[in-house]
Amino acid sequence: MKILNFALILSFFLFCSFKPVENPRPRWTVEQANEWAKTNGWMCGSNFIPSTAINQLEMWQADTFDPSTIDQELGWAEGLGMNVMRVFLHHLAWEQDKPGFKSRMDKFLDIAAKHHIKIMFVFFDDCWLAKSKIGKQPEPVLGKHNSGWLKDPGIPMNADTTIFPGLEKYVKDVMNSFAKDKRIVIWDLYNEPNTKNNQSLNLLKKVFQWARETKATQPITSGIWKKELKDYTKFQTENSDIISYHNYGDAKLQKKTIDSLRIFNRPLICSEYMARKKNSLFQTVLPVLHRENVTAINWGLVSGKTNTIYAWGDTTHRDGSEPALWFHDIFRKGGIPYKQEEVDAIRKECLKK
Repeated sequence: MKILNFALILSFFLFCSFKPVENPRPRWTVEQANEWAKTNGWMCGSNFIPSTAINQLEMWQADTFDPSTIDQELGWAEGLGMNVMRVFLHHLAWEQDKPGFKSRMDKFLDIAAKHHIKIMFVFFDDCWLAKSKIGKQPEPVLGKHNSGWLKDPGIPMNADTTIFPGLEKYVKDVMNSFAKDKRIVIWDLYNEPNTKNNQSLNLLKKVFQWARETKATQPITSGIWKKELKDYTKFQTENSDIISYHNYGDAKLQKKTIDSLRIFNRPLICSEYMARKKNSLFQTVLPVLHRENVTAINWGLVSGKTNTIYAWGDTTHRDGSEPALWFHDIFRKGGIPYKQEEVDAIRKECLKK
């Protein structure tokens, strides 16, 4: 979740070629991608997990799935004018209870649709804790950012090809079950693949292949995010139907990134932004994203068990005290804004026609 300076690597993209994955459904044409953008219009929203869940398993397991909190908190998002949420899944929740997992996805989608919000689901993730376990999830570590967030499938498991058949069944079952579901606007196949020696690249390639072998009518993507990961970034930009990226920089860097990505002639989604200590702010960055017609999805809606009001690596609040400047998130529990001027800025952009 670091800032990506695309200008440093564009020349690499221009003069190198990467063989696309071979699959039954080819990558969308530029025309198809731009028709999708025209149909959906400009979208703004948040990365979403209910405040009562510390991680993806606590969100999706039957015992801790919390539709009432989800309904309430998506209602607050609707009140801001938000119309899209990015939401992480986890293969262990599917593996434990396939019909129940998909039923809960359907329930979640119903709640989101009630609030006029479309969903960007995420399958795999290389961030935070490597080991995941079904059952009761840990309590948050006081003052620690994302102390319980889970990689999926985890490292080194993401390089273990013996588990790939199970992961393939997971991806294909979920995507085929919701193949024509208009409540889902796009599938995000892999969040921040970031292992050394390209350890995650094989799984990244495979998930694109699996996704294209499904009947899914929605586009697919995987967000680029770090300049050093050239092989990952090159594959993602050359195989995503819609280009998505992460940028936690200020408004100037956000605009520079957008300009560098125009080379692909495809719609853009900034699927992670807004970190106050990095000067990535609603008041300054969101207007740039709107003006440039880039879908804007900030990190964090309601402060809760993920502890994302604390910054990455912050060790100064291990007593659980509130930082003077929140890192992420918009609302306190109860729907009280952290900063009213931010809520006003979000409404101004998201409700603008």
